[in-house]
Amino acid sequence: MDIDAFDSKLRAVPDGGVTSARGFTACGLHAGFRAEPERADFALLVADEPASAAGVFTTNRFCAAPVTVSRKHLGGAERGWGTVRAVAVNSGNANAATGEPGLAVARETCDIVSQVVGCEPEQVLVASTGVIGQQLDITPFEMGVPAAFEQRSRAGGAAFARAIMTTDTHPKEYAVTYESGVLEYVGCTFTVGGCVKGSGMIMPNMATMIALITTDAPVAPSTLHGILTACVAQTFNKVTVDSDTSTNDTCIMLASGAAAVDAEPICEGTEAYEELFYAVSVVCESLARAIAADGEGASRLITVNVTGAPTDDDADTCARAIANSPLVKTAVAGHDCNWGRIAMALGKCGVAFDQRDVAIDIMGIPVCRDGLTVPFDEAEASRRFEAPEITIWADLGAGEGEATVWTCDLTHEYIVINGDYRT
Repeated sequence: MDIDAFDSKLRAVPDGGVTSARGFTACGLHAGFRAEPERADFALLVADEPASAAGVFTTNRFCAAPVTVSRKHLGGAERGWGTVRAVAVNSGNANAATGEPGLAVARETCDIVSQVVGCEPEQVLVASTGVIGQQLDITPFEMGVPAAFEQRSRAGGAAFARAIMTTDTHPKEYAVTYESGVLEYVGCTFTVGGCVKGSGMIMPNMATMIALITTDAPVAPSTLHGILTACVAQTFNKVTVDSDTSTNDTCIMLASGAAAVDAEPICEGTEAYEELFYAVSVVCESLARAIAADGEGASRLITVNVTGAPTDDDADTCARAIANSPLVKTAVAGHDCNWGRIAMALGKCGVAFDQRDVAIDIMGIPVCRDGLTVPFDEAEASRRFEAPEITIWADLGAGEGEATVWTCDLTHEYIVINGDYRT
């Protein structure tokens, strides 16, 4: 497939989100998980018909009850796919470190949703986000699920995205659409959309805190899982706000097939698969960047590009070392073009290279060549720090490996938010 040609056909959906794809309705409302009545805290996504589903979940050993239940409903950790009718998400309480009572609530939530929607409990997935270690009350689900089901609509994706937020400053949504250029799907226009929440406790080792992706393309569950896991590896797994992996990380993708009801499912190894894969990647990357840009207390998105590493994995290690360095992050917050902190982060991470081969640029300004300082205009650097996105580029001169990681700066506001998180 000609990526450039296809990219020119890809269109962003205005105000697009998780219900932009056909075959889905959603709602977000206040059910009582939070004390503030004006704040939505329950979200419900419903597929018109049983949809192909795939999920990727946290590898944190303190995984939350809804992670355990949803993973089981998708065939366990060894599979990760199945058929689903609904996804229910609450915010304000993570239902993590809650033992058997927490598992019972997650299972009962699936029962309640299945009765309202009209499906099997195993066709329901659940996710929670919020404070860890507090028991989750079932009562808000008993009231919230029927109300959300009655109020759901194609326009409800925005309310869904808002209801799953915790310390996020705004909802994060994105969707794209494209007309397939493949003969088998001539005349078919497919859409991929999604939403995500995540602002702190972010260095995914699978996905992010809560992400929902949908498409109306026809895809078998196992194929969908392959697309999702590969896209997650290059997008959500390349985000770090504070180097902490959540107990509740959940990324779910559903495919309704509503845009090509009578068509054969898209298969791996075909051009149609490549089209869909690229579209999903674009949506996931947009959402991943939005997480980093909205990191707790952040004022700048930081994109770290590392090239010239011995391997791609080595490049990823180096990029993460830069992105997770408090010294690098605070330098960006202070508009300090201090490349020595970047060199420090590279040198400590265990990847083999010769410092005499290293080149570093900050915001397109050469600041280091052959491991030595390059004079630069401090006033121009200060001006460039006003941009909403700061780019850091480092070439190790040690191979062909490369990687990109997204993060944010570290400000005093991060301390304020997390110092007061439970109060």
